[in-house]
Amino acid sequence: MTLPPLADRAIVLRARAADWREAVRIAGEALVDSGCATSEYTDAMIRMVEDHGPYIVIAPGLALAHARPGAAVRCDGLSVVTLAEPVEFGHAHNDPVRVVIGLAGVAPDAHLAAVAALANAFNDSAAITAVADAPTRDAVRAILERSDRA
Repeated sequence: MTLPPLADRAIVLRARAADWREAVRIAGEALVDSGCATSEYTDAMIRMVEDHGPYIVIAPGLALAHARPGAAVRCDGLSVVTLAEPVEFGHAHNDPVRVVIGLAGVAPDAHLAAVAALANAFNDSAAITAVADAPTRDAVRAILERSDRA
């Protein structure tokens, strides 16, 4: 199981976000910029957290922003956002967040496969820190590819 490719436009390094909504919006805009989703998908990702709480904060320092597959998703894709300053999502154990992954899946099975691949990629908590501190887009790709193959 492999991760979808990461276009340059889908990787945003050292972004500044005032709060979790802005952090998720940056991840969503990266999905839009890379051609994988529409702005409606970004709005849906934010609504998921508003409706269901900070369940997207899946590990210390890591949030996996996503919404249901649908018409707002153009192709399977990922975005990676590292934050210059961590933000609080309201999670009891995994805040603050330094890395936000945006996930868009066309179909439910592809969406679930990508979630599983991401779980494998970030199984080692050192990968979260490595991505958060990555100096370049290529460094982010290398960390995820290495983790994805492990």
